[in-house]
Amino acid sequence: IYTNFFCNIIYAATATSRRASVGSLGVLCLMVGQAVTRHLQLAGCGDTSATLGDNSSSPRNGTEPCDRSCYTITVALSLSFLVGLYQILLGVLQMGFVAVYLSEPLLGGFVTGSSLTIITSQMKYLLGLKIPRHEGVGSFILTWVDLFRHIHNTNICDLLTSLVALAIIVPVKELNERYKERLKAPFPIELLVVIAATLISHYFDFERRYKAAVCGDIPTGFRKPTVPDFSLFPSLALDALPIAVIGFAMTVSLAEIFGKKHGYAVSANQEMIAIGMCNLIPSFFYCFASSAALTKTLLKESTGSQTQVSGLVTSLVLLLVLLWISPLFYSLQTSILGVVTIVNLRGGLRRFRDTPRMWQLSKLDTAVWWATMLCSTLVTTEIGLLVGVCFALLCIIFRTQRPRATLLGKVRDREVYEDQAAYKQLSSIAHVKIFRFECSLYYANKDYFKAVLYQKTGLNPVLLAASLGSRARPEPGSTGGCWSTGCGCLRQGGSRAESPPGDARSPSTDMHTLILDCGAMQFIDTVGLSALKETHHDYREVGVQVLLANCNPSIRQRLREG
Repeated sequence: IYTNFFCNIIYAATATSRRASVGSLGVLCLMVGQAVTRHLQLAGCGDTSATLGDNSSSPRNGTEPCDRSCYTITVALSLSFLVGLYQILLGVLQMGFVAVYLSEPLLGGFVTGSSLTIITSQMKYLLGLKIPRHEGVGSFILTWVDLFRHIHNTNICDLLTSLVALAIIVPVKELNERYKERLKAPFPIELLVVIAATLISHYFDFERRYKAAVCGDIPTGFRKPTVPDFSLFPSLALDALPIAVIGFAMTVSLAEIFGKKHGYAVSANQEMIAIGMCNLIPSFFYCFASSAALTKTLLKESTGSQTQVSGLVTSLVLLLVLLWISPLFYSLQTSILGVVTIVNLRGGLRRFRDTPRMWQLSKLDTAVWWATMLCSTLVTTEIGLLVGVCFALLCIIFRTQRPRATLLGKVRDREVYEDQAAYKQLSSIAHVKIFRFECSLYYANKDYFKAVLYQKTGLNPVLLAASLGSRARPEPGSTGGCWSTGCGCLRQGGSRAESPPGDARSPSTDMHTLILDCGAMQFIDTVGLSALKETHHDYREVGVQVLLANCNPSIRQRLREG
């Protein structure tokens, strides 16, 4: 409640997005919880009632059980302070472009994997089980093992309450989504279920009669501000980095999506500063890391909200809860909160339905999604994010290392040249081959460039020169400079270039000119330039002149300098 209260006020004052809604996010809550638990274990607390020292952030030499919870809060606040500091620094340094490296498949896989982890962590509340919390590699599997191992201890009251709540909330949520265009506002089924469950639990005394787990005492009002423990910063620095990255990536992406949808501009750098302020300042008031949330933003949009004034209204309602209403939820079962959490994570699970369509559009994007999702679920969320980023970058390298390459033919009665494999009734120029390499030429693909060129043209000049037994240079005619043809660089259909064979043997050649269409090349590095020189030299040795077409100014400049 503290987090959502402060974040809405700060974001309304600092953000450029009019519709994004900020607050606690399940994924970030999971990452913060994992980091805090890991730090507690390193400090010797773990899941036991380890004791901490009086008025100290050190876990040693203490005897009061309550000190453990105080130390937990200190770690969480210090972590949130670091997250906000990172985000503000990135915004001040104009590093908003970093968000583009977190692709939609990567973020989608990360959200789905994190959703599975969160759902797993909530299952013990739905069943009323008391099992230890697992962290680190394999925590997902270990948690399910413990759930099945202790399934016989299930609290029937919590289980029945969870099933009834699911049976009520899920259908109504589905109806809300199906008829959202007809409804002025979604039906607040979660709120009604929470109120009804609280009343039933209170009057039937579920806590005493059935040993049901309830929320218990919820403090009212505001606590005295506290300063984060700076001595914890070195040990929390690495934990805060992925949380900061995911937080600003979610915020920036949502701000840009809704900005484009409603026709206004947003600043990625200012959004980073805004969400950083939402994490740094509230960390003094017992708040943890936050970011923009898709579900809240969609709900806000569905009510017709057009400015951040709605965030101020939300904070006003939360203020009422903080001051007067929160004690009324003493008897609310934790299983109801678990149900609400799981139901609101359905969006992450629905992404599984999109994978067949994604596979048809791009197999590499689907691989990025699955790799990120599986690592985030089965290993840890932080490692899953890192693996996803690295795997996505490897896919980019793979795309450029083996790009599409084609021979071009002339469209009848036009000075337009297109892929012969993609279009029919294209005419070829006698004794002339026009070759298009649909990628920049650099060190990673220069060998593939030569191999696919030899395959497509049917002529390997090195082997031909060796078979002729001569290294004398014929007079091929003009070979210098760059000239322009009508070659375009439209990519129409076609399939990826086949894996070229190592050679293309031919005792002679009926080709006297090879035109390299460079229209799709954005740049050429020094290794690529050397490959072009070698290609020019090798073909000249067998009497074929090489011409370059559609070179952009940067490539022409590189050719002149080289």
